[in-house]
Amino acid sequence: MEFEDFVRTRGSALLRYGYVLTGNAEDAADLVQEALLKVSDTWSRVRNKDSPEAYVRTTMARQHISWWRRRRKEHVIDEVPEGAHHDTHTFGELWKELATLPRRQRAVLVLRYYEDLPDDEIAAILGISRGTVRSQAFRALATLRIRPAVLERGRT
Repeated sequence: MEFEDFVRTRGSALLRYGYVLTGNAEDAADLVQEALLKVSDTWSRVRNKDSPEAYVRTTMARQHISWWRRRRKEHVIDEVPEGAHHDTHTFGELWKELATLPRRQRAVLVLRYYEDLPDDEIAAILGISRGTVRSQAFRALATLRIRPAVLERGRT
């Protein structure tokens, strides 16, 4: 498969994956673009692997963690910028709750439950230990359990 064909066929899936990792469409598009740029130089080797898409997703996850490490501080602004992107998809309450989690916890939950990866693979992708994967997942789930919106939903 040629690189252009891969991007054409799997680009939207990679963008959705990027959205789940980052929590917004702009960062997701940047993440996909950065990962594809990195992979494009070595595509002749990547396309011969068992799963080129898995390789790109791993690159995206590592790039996301790298961004997260560089941008540990949030930049709070007074006003919402003009021309904000509004996604046409409605992801529901769960996705909104996921977006409030810290980036590493969100990445662990996405890789574990959305991508259905075992802890060992998640640890390898994110460059952390297996124990850290488990503790981040525990903390994220505990946070989601105690949120008022989640509690209200459980009572009805």
